[in-house]
Amino acid sequence: MKVVALLLAVSFALTARSQNTINNYKYVLVPDRFDFLRTADQYGLNTLTKELLQGVGFTTFVANEALPAELAANKCNALKAELVEKKNFFTTALTLLLKDCQGNIIYKSQEGKSREKEWQPAYSEALRNAFTSLNAAQYKYDSTTAAQTIPIPVSVAPVAVAAAIPATVTENRNALYAQANANGYQLIDTTPKKVMVLLKTSQQDNFIADDGISKGIVFRKNGEWFFEYYTNDKLVSQKLNIKF
Repeated sequence: MKVVALLLAVSFALTARSQNTINNYKYVLVPDRFDFLRTADQYGLNTLTKELLQGVGFTTFVANEALPAELAANKCNALKAELVEKKNFFTTALTLLLKDCQGNIIYKSQEGKSREKEWQPAYSEALRNAFTSLNAAQYKYDSTTAAQTIPIPVSVAPVAVAAAIPATVTENRNALYAQANANGYQLIDTTPKKVMVLLKTSQQDNFIADDGISKGIVFRKNGEWFFEYYTNDKLVSQKLNIKF
């Protein structure tokens, strides 16, 4: 229980977290049709987008392609590619967006333009010009990048524990998928929706946890994961079904 108390105290420290970047993602999913087009892969634009993303270094899939197991189990491991067309009488203009599974824009390219009169060469040239800024970004996938964490000192009073405190035990059978980030993981349900943040500690399989309502710890015991926190001065222990 002393460990629990210490981790609960540390959980209220403020940390400086690095911004999410394209370097945190290995995969990009490309739709078979962009919103401004009428048919799938019209003008070969979806195929070209996939090829250009692969040229940058991403592992890329178009809709209906077979996915690797880690991506099939949790599509939040991938970015989603979108193209935005800007209407202009004299030019064709496209902007590439890379979004996470919650719709947040992780990357926005410069606007690529073309003055070609025919649609196919115009879209192709505009897209290649939009990729100029992404090529210059020098993307490189790095799953081990860790942001600098700056803790604010917290005074922790000595904790005297005479006996173990019995916990109220509950169980959440819903699958939660762990998506790695700079400081640990975020747990995503099948919606997908972020339901909990896990921050790394110095102890393996022990995390500071925050589900937006309660703060506590998540740890593994006998091969199972538990989320423990206090509510109304009572210890609650919730069994979780986490997929790493």
